[in-house]
Amino acid sequence: MLSISELKKGVVLKINNKPFIITARDHSHMGRGGNILRVKLKNLIDGATMEHTFRGADTAEEADIVKVNAQYLYKDQTNGYFMHQETYEEISMPLDLIKDEILYLMEGQTVQVLIFDQRPAAIELPKALDLKIAFTSSGTRGNTAQGSVRKEATLETGLVINVPLFIKDGDMVRVNTETGEYTDRVVQ
Repeated sequence: MLSISELKKGVVLKINNKPFIITARDHSHMGRGGNILRVKLKNLIDGATMEHTFRGADTAEEADIVKVNAQYLYKDQTNGYFMHQETYEEISMPLDLIKDEILYLMEGQTVQVLIFDQRPAAIELPKALDLKIAFTSSGTRGNTAQGSVRKEATLETGLVINVPLFIKDGDMVRVNTETGEYTDRVVQ
């Protein structure tokens, strides 16, 4: 059992015999009322989201998740396909479960597949990935006094992010996979 202080983003809980991953948390202390932890949870089986509140001495059961290294192979109209790195078995996952994560993946990239109850439930990406800019406009300088002028850029995976004006086609950039934001340019 996990106490509320152990409930961090990315921890997988078992609620009503279903695995839920914590996607966001907000901890507050209410004086004499005790601690309150509000979490947003994503069901790893069907992708549904919900919010839950834990109070003071509440505990939560950690889900029995097995993490396996797998190589991303390809996707079709309905599934994403991965190869287990040890057994070389193909793992397929419905795209509706991994629709956000698939936008960060290149063929051949290694990720962790989370297995719950003998079935693949989700994939875990690294915190940051280096990806190449496939297309971006030239960008026009204007009022840059704020220093936060950005333009849209399409990455080689198809993901669209906002980048600074100095980024051009072919540049490698580091992207935070939790927020989907540009963090810096990678010098090659």
